[in-house]
Amino acid sequence: MSFSNLNILRCCTPSSSGKDLLPRVEVNTAVLNFEATKQRIKKMFNKVDLSVSSYDTAWVAMVPSPNSEKEPFFPECVNWLLDNQLHDGSWGPPNLHPLLTKDALSSTLACILALKQWSVGEKQINKGMHFIESNLASATDEEQPSPVGFDIIFPAMIESATSLNMNLPQGGSTLKALFHRRDFELKRGYGSNSEGWKAYIAYISEGIGKSQDWKMVMKYQRKNGSLFNSPSTTASAYTHNKSAGCLDYLCALIQKFGNAVPTVYPLGHYALLSMVSTLDSLGIDRHFREEIRSVLDETYRCWLQGDEDVFSDAATCAMAFRLLRVNGYDVSADRLNQFSEDHFFDSLGGYLRDTDAALKLFRASEVIIHPDESVLEKQNYWTRNFLKQEFSNNLTQPHRINKHIGLEVDDALKFPSYATLGRLSSRRAMISYNTNSTRILKSSYRCLNIGNEDFLKLAVEDFNTCQSIHREELEHLSRWVIESRLDKLKFARQKLAYCYFTAAGTLFPPELADARISWAKNGVLTTVVDDFFDVGGSEEELVNLIQLVEKWDVNPRTDSCSENVEIVFSAIKSLVSEIGINAFARQERSVTNHVIEIWLDLLKAMLKEAKWLINKSAPTMEEYMENAYVSFALGPNVLSNLYLVGPKLSEDAVRSSEYYHLYRLMSTFGRLLNDMQSYKREAAEGKLNAVTLAMIHGNGSVSEEEAINEMKSIITSKRRELQRLVLQDKDSVVPRACKDLFWNMGNILHLFYERHDGYTAHDMMKTVNEVTEEPIILNELQSRK
Repeated sequence: MSFSNLNILRCCTPSSSGKDLLPRVEVNTAVLNFEATKQRIKKMFNKVDLSVSSYDTAWVAMVPSPNSEKEPFFPECVNWLLDNQLHDGSWGPPNLHPLLTKDALSSTLACILALKQWSVGEKQINKGMHFIESNLASATDEEQPSPVGFDIIFPAMIESATSLNMNLPQGGSTLKALFHRRDFELKRGYGSNSEGWKAYIAYISEGIGKSQDWKMVMKYQRKNGSLFNSPSTTASAYTHNKSAGCLDYLCALIQKFGNAVPTVYPLGHYALLSMVSTLDSLGIDRHFREEIRSVLDETYRCWLQGDEDVFSDAATCAMAFRLLRVNGYDVSADRLNQFSEDHFFDSLGGYLRDTDAALKLFRASEVIIHPDESVLEKQNYWTRNFLKQEFSNNLTQPHRINKHIGLEVDDALKFPSYATLGRLSSRRAMISYNTNSTRILKSSYRCLNIGNEDFLKLAVEDFNTCQSIHREELEHLSRWVIESRLDKLKFARQKLAYCYFTAAGTLFPPELADARISWAKNGVLTTVVDDFFDVGGSEEELVNLIQLVEKWDVNPRTDSCSENVEIVFSAIKSLVSEIGINAFARQERSVTNHVIEIWLDLLKAMLKEAKWLINKSAPTMEEYMENAYVSFALGPNVLSNLYLVGPKLSEDAVRSSEYYHLYRLMSTFGRLLNDMQSYKREAAEGKLNAVTLAMIHGNGSVSEEEAINEMKSIITSKRRELQRLVLQDKDSVVPRACKDLFWNMGNILHLFYERHDGYTAHDMMKTVNEVTEEPIILNELQSRK
């Protein structure tokens, strides 16, 4: 019986006494809550939930009717303003964060101007004026985040209010500071006359008014008739130049949202792609495969059609590219050319130093799978530098950007997408996840598809549920080490915690128990065998072990030349038999002989290396690498487990060039990563590896630094080629779930060997425990938000 079946039986068997009744009720309640949360999230795929904006609704309400300048075109918006003033006299979201007072000031003044224009709501106007007078000092508070364009738009609205004979406080240091700041920004901006400034000044057109260059502004009009998908900008543009496209957009908005509008629309592609990206980063995307596939299929259709909603926004385009590519869709990086460094900073987002967009471009740039994708290489370079600068600024000026964005930036810079484990990155994502989805453009807004408490709740519950299973499995494995007498082998490193960590970190779903157990056992055994061939065994013992595996059906007690050989062979045989049984249930054919073959290849490769050391011979680099990719010992771990992760793996697939190439690429860059970190220690022990061989065969012309740089170049090339094969769907005979195992192992190798030999060292136990031992406490995360 497999370990996963034991788990299922334990969870489902009725209690024989009343003692377990309360825990069972609690478990059932937890399951029901988990499913209820899943269903709520699934419904969110059907609707993008955007908050309304008092500020933008006010500007739409100010649009005059073409029949009479004294009547509003959208009276329903005016009525909404009359009905939605808050108790303190302001307009905006209820329970607004104290740091968003500038947003409330801007929204309130816009609403007052709209009501005054149509000579209605005197009571509301007076209450609003009182709010502004009471909070005006916040308008110059540099510790408060400002809505986009606040320093220009707010003073312009004050001037408009004054022209309408409204009793705003005149003079005073606050108003002087506001007008001084406005004049300084306009002078500086017009002085630079950069493309970024032009986009910015067009976006905040309502703050420029009659002096605006409306011909320049209309260059930014989109196919849907809007300017920047902004209702306020579009309303201002229509008021001044009567563009039919602007009016069509505004009418469509009112038809969709009724009597109040959001601050940005449409946002559908961005919101749904953000949702997919978030569920993936939190490690719960497997619960929503059908919904995610539907979003990606629609996004791919839009990508092929050149949809403006996808390509006009850097963040949306970057997310679309990355998510489509990593999910096997054929997308070209050339479409990201429009967001090169120069183009980005000539755009509105670049002028505003949009950290979120730059972060998404950076993550997209990591998915390089072709040798000629210079557009991604360049994008990676400039976005990395930009994010480093913004992160540094955030440390010294913490109010500048959202602290959660700061955590995301720090995480992205420290942990490349190819050097982390799924469960490890998910834990970090939970810690940095912002359940408050409030964002600020010209006014604050929320989109529940982007920041949602349910996402975090489900992720934490899923993580802790899986981890509780993992802890039990680790206890089972600890007993297996003792029962197999592996603890008796004094020459062998004890790496069970590391081996299981890599299994739980990548193969974390409960249903993959057999694969996790096999992965961990293979990791422990290959480490033992590596040490046996390195230091623990004599040449006689090594040859004897290989002979036993070749014969297979032998008696370990009588046919082993030593107790050490008996222990090692018995453990290998037991594990291979276990894998064979569990694989047969999934593959419906015997794979035992193939697993034996995998082990035999490894042992023979290790023996060849041992003989090189004994004979003190230096193979050529080609001879070394031809043997080293096998002796690196990933075969038993990865190849054996391909049979246990779910899909049917045919004999043709196993014997295909694709299968062989996946294995060789992964093992080659893994071996080079290891060699770069261990060559000094191994040289001191008289052992050879790729770095020392490169210098030896270079006849003195290759320095240590040059050898290492060459290794790094090869590693990058092999890693990208591996990812291309993993993502490639056309003409592939190896199932994607199996190919992912090669990529996951590549991530593990980078995690352990990127900076030092983390597998041999002991400094990763804190990281190990984060995945296998330490649960995440939801209340603690919520208290930090």
